[in-house]
Amino acid sequence: MQNSSLLSLFMPIAIGIVMLGLGLSLTINDFRRVAQYPKAIAVALVCQMLILPTVCWSIAVFFELPPVLAVGLMLLSASPGGPAANLYSHLSDGDVALNLTLTAVNSLLTLFTLPLIVNLSLDYFLTSDQHIQMQFRKVIEVFAIVLVPVSVGMVVRAKTPQWAARADKPFKAAAALFLVLVIVLACFQERDRALGYIKDVGVAGITFNLLSLAVGYLVPQWFGVGRKQAIAVAMEIGIHNASLAIYIALNILNDSQMAIPAALYGIVMFFTAGLFGYWVKQKQHALALAKNEGRRQ
Repeated sequence: MQNSSLLSLFMPIAIGIVMLGLGLSLTINDFRRVAQYPKAIAVALVCQMLILPTVCWSIAVFFELPPVLAVGLMLLSASPGGPAANLYSHLSDGDVALNLTLTAVNSLLTLFTLPLIVNLSLDYFLTSDQHIQMQFRKVIEVFAIVLVPVSVGMVVRAKTPQWAARADKPFKAAAALFLVLVIVLACFQERDRALGYIKDVGVAGITFNLLSLAVGYLVPQWFGVGRKQAIAVAMEIGIHNASLAIYIALNILNDSQMAIPAALYGIVMFFTAGLFGYWVKQKQHALALAKNEGRRQ
């Protein structure tokens, strides 16, 4: 199914603004900081690149998702963390500096891992006459739509740091607005079958969202990563870039049905991430109180 002319016009603009805003929040130091968090970053990348796609594939198989929706969910799992991850990490007392570093590294690595995971998913879930592979030209298109505006944003920040600092909040607000608009347009395009899609992929999408947050929070702590860093990892790999997944589904794979899992996920994640952030803050507060009580005794 082809995407509408409105979405064709709107999506590149929306993704460009979202990625430009992301670039305004990044500096070269975010890449250099990798050496400061070697364990946290290594664990986060293993979760992002290996564990989450495996979990997502298991969910798609377990819930017996229709093939096109299964590919759409896998596409979402391969997408990097969204711009909202940094905000939610800050609100949850996570390590925002680690978030920025993970965002920078993930944005580069997923340019290579995302096409691989998507092509494997297409081969597994769909027959050869049902899909178009992400060919090299299409991979370059994804590379350009992600890397070029991010690079422009980073250059602008390096040249005019004061303006970039003032523009950071407006761009974050614009990114959130564009994400909402993208989701609304994607859902509107498939409005006739929206209820059926919710029934088919709703539970699977929520399950994947919750497991992403759980994996990102628990696995780092199992490997001795601090709680603040674990919160950052959870937000980074638990809040996927739904707008990028929708863009790839509509403009690269030319199938609006594949965008539905990301569109539904984009709605749900604001609530689940908020509840998760509230829970970890309450837990951290309770641990701090218990520690203070122990010192008094």
